Amino acid sequence: MKYILTIDAGTTSVRALLYDKQKEEIVKIEQEPFRQYFPKPAWVEHDAEEIWEKVKQCLVRVTRNIKASEIIGVGITNQRETTIAWDKHTGKPLHNAIVWQCRRTARYCEKLKNSRKAKIIQNKTGLVPDAYFSATKIKWLIDNVKEVRQALVDNRLCFGTIESFLVYKLTNGKSFVTDITNASRTMLFNIQTCKWDEDLLKMFSVPKNTLPRVVSNDEIVGTTSLFGGQTVIAGLIGDQQSSLFGQGCFEKGMAKNTYGTGCFMLINTAGDRIKSKKGLLTTIGYKLKGEVHYALEGSVFNAGSVVDWAIQNLGIAKDPNELTELATSVKGNEGVYLVPAFTGLGTPYWDMDARGLITGITRGTDKRHIARAVLESMAYSTLDVLKVASREGKFKIKELHIDGGASKNQFLMQFQADILGITLKEYNYESTCLGAVFMTGLATNVYKNISEIKKLLIERKRYIPGLSILEIKPLLRGWKRAIKKSLKR
Repeated sequence: MKYILTIDAGTTSVRALLYDKQKEEIVKIEQEPFRQYFPKPAWVEHDAEEIWEKVKQCLVRVTRNIKASEIIGVGITNQRETTIAWDKHTGKPLHNAIVWQCRRTARYCEKLKNSRKAKIIQNKTGLVPDAYFSATKIKWLIDNVKEVRQALVDNRLCFGTIESFLVYKLTNGKSFVTDITNASRTMLFNIQTCKWDEDLLKMFSVPKNTLPRVVSNDEIVGTTSLFGGQTVIAGLIGDQQSSLFGQGCFEKGMAKNTYGTGCFMLINTAGDRIKSKKGLLTTIGYKLKGEVHYALEGSVFNAGSVVDWAIQNLGIAKDPNELTELATSVKGNEGVYLVPAFTGLGTPYWDMDARGLITGITRGTDKRHIARAVLESMAYSTLDVLKVASREGKFKIKELHIDGGASKNQFLMQFQADILGITLKEYNYESTCLGAVFMTGLATNVYKNISEIKKLLIERKRYIPGLSILEIKPLLRGWKRAIKKSLKR
């Protein structure tokens, strides 16, 4: 056996990656985009069946000329919180998947946030009531979709996140599971007892028998015959936790930030469940060899999506490279700031009614300043998260490991290092997928322990801060003013 396969089921595309264990590197990648649905303002949906078909296409192409006997196992990393309801007899979705970005349950969440239930939810799950998480999406499906209600009555209803649905399809319905990191993002899972919580299930009217069995990240969960033989499936892990693991953040206080559709910072807190008072989420980082490792997470809902918006909606550039050229053709932002609150603001504000804005425009403002504000918004949003994380965790974050599509932008990463005042380190652009690769390897005994994995992590690039405090302060004042205008409260 030579290869580990990883499925990376993202928010806008799916990929299949082939990892050569002998070379210890990814040797082939296949990718397919899928359609985004916006049935109403701030509503976001995916066609789960389309995602499954795209996954199959990628798997077939990436394993061309490879025998099933050469495949060690298949791991899965995925967009979290996105919720699917399907028929357990046919495996067919009963409604479009409701995506993590979707705000359709925002009003309901606002009521929860202003009630005594908010404290119960945070104490049990580490999360704040928000439309971001799966529980209110499940409730909405039950309350509003006739096919879902009928499937519930007929005892043929399954709810799950993307990895749960893909395992179900890969195993022809034999395995109905979710991993502990994805479970911890549903707002139905007690992160202390590590079980579905009866009080929360009752609060959201979710029958326990509609939910998958929760497994560890290094657990074999089934087999698939998709490649001709029986190939094991293991190493399920949510994308942000997979990035944390893939970047080698194995020790307390180590942090990573992923610059993808959104920005997500995770800080390993080891065995400590640190309760945040300033908008961070307490979540499960991973469960390995029966031991749970916790993390603090800061969530920025819109990052790379702002770049897409500037290109596709505004038309100020043809592609990300041209956007960067525009941004770097001016010496500074000239007081122009963009707050990327397209779907509300996450950490540390958690304001679902905040909306995006561009401020500081003058007669001399042109698309170059807008382009710069687009890129800088990711760095400022990350700074907001890091400040809170340092205070809440009561440890100094000395360096930040980076990955994700926008981490390849050297202008953005240098600006990020400058305003954070700490060093940024890049280990592998594909660290999210590597987290699932390593977990699959641990589940199948390809790797004996974390020490073996540490040896595989090689620093490829670093960014050292270069601005003085005097240069940074006026930039931050402008950002704070812009944020204040964006917030509803």
